[in-house]
Amino acid sequence: MPKSFGRTDFRNGPGAFATRLRLADGPLGLAWHHCAATADFLGDFFALHRKTSQQTYTETRHSIGYLVNELLENAVKFREPGDIIIESALEGDRFEVRIRNSISLETARRFQALLAELTARDPGELLIARIEANAADPGADGSGLGLLTLMNDYGARLGWIFHDGGAEANRRIDLDTFAALDLF
Repeated sequence: MPKSFGRTDFRNGPGAFATRLRLADGPLGLAWHHCAATADFLGDFFALHRKTSQQTYTETRHSIGYLVNELLENAVKFREPGDIIIESALEGDRFEVRIRNSISLETARRFQALLAELTARDPGELLIARIEANAADPGADGSGLGLLTLMNDYGARLGWIFHDGGAEANRRIDLDTFAALDLF
């Protein structure tokens, strides 16, 4: 049975301008530079459709690029071997993205515990608390600062669905990460 956190009801209408990318886990493997290159591509791609001024283009490119890069870095960092699928769409001033990857059962458990806290508290208050905690312990990891920054500073609405693959899937969990961002 799927387990969800946050907002997972994102659906663009039939008039949306959309893309679907697959980052294949080939012989060279997926790495950090794939995140930045993919995020920059999607930022440029969608910003071109909103180029009413240089400022609108630049702000759109930056916002989409930052959002996609942050979510994609998490997908690459915590994934089990396999491809990553990125579906994104722009309709009017609303950008949406869904990233699907597989994670281990243990990673899913740790991430669900983090998400339970992130989605139950005010992101602004939690962001300050996490920044202070990280300053006190520079070796801390998995604080959710990137996700909190997206929610607090960018107004991103985030959601996650964990699909249990069962014993036959070697205890891998398919994870869908959703994000919606209202552009200016």
